[in-house]
Amino acid sequence: METSATTPVVGVLLADSHQSQRQWLAGALRRRTDFQITACEFGWEAIIEAAASAPVEVAVMNAGRPGTGWPDLSILRRVHLALPQLAVILLLDFYDQDLIVNAFRSGVRGLFCLADSPLRMLCKCIHSVHRGEIWASNQQLLYLLESVAQVPSLRVMNSHGRKALTPREAQVVALVADGLSNREVARELNLSEHTVKKYLFRIFEKLEISSRVELALFAVNHGGQRAAEWVAGA
Repeated sequence: METSATTPVVGVLLADSHQSQRQWLAGALRRRTDFQITACEFGWEAIIEAAASAPVEVAVMNAGRPGTGWPDLSILRRVHLALPQLAVILLLDFYDQDLIVNAFRSGVRGLFCLADSPLRMLCKCIHSVHRGEIWASNQQLLYLLESVAQVPSLRVMNSHGRKALTPREAQVVALVADGLSNREVARELNLSEHTVKKYLFRIFEKLEISSRVELALFAVNHGGQRAAEWVAGA
């Protein structure tokens, strides 16, 4: 396919564990002269290895968990922390408000559904996020605006009016309150499971509680409003 002489060649990483879709999409994009395609399975090690093997600027990822349809956002967050310069487009089979908000919190720059839009629109999406733009519908942007005003705060104060938790401890509380296990919290924050246990021990001690259930209730009862933030793991 011929493209304009002014159209930049974009290094695209295609990560999809569905082999047939990955092969079809890689083949279709490789027919264009404005893309240089690197393809791999969707997985932490595969993505990092592929990103190191070729110059890539945009990633198109299908993060769907087999049998559920819901994407694995924990890997997207890890990719965003490790490769912040990589603009990620998430392929989705459906749009859900919480999914959309959490996807953008995980560092995604665009959302795309192949069932709803032709391939040429995906190509336009790739070039848009490569230019630093966000690819989202008006409704999806509305979800994001609503979430900014409703993100629960965990800036817990002690009896002296000082913050009771560090930013990292606040993140651990937020993830535990969402029902994540120690292992899942460790994966989200790029920490060891042992380190997460140490954080929980200190949090329990600071807040004078003794169980994860109490911690979740504490987070709900002491929530305020603040913008979402992530502290990079070691």
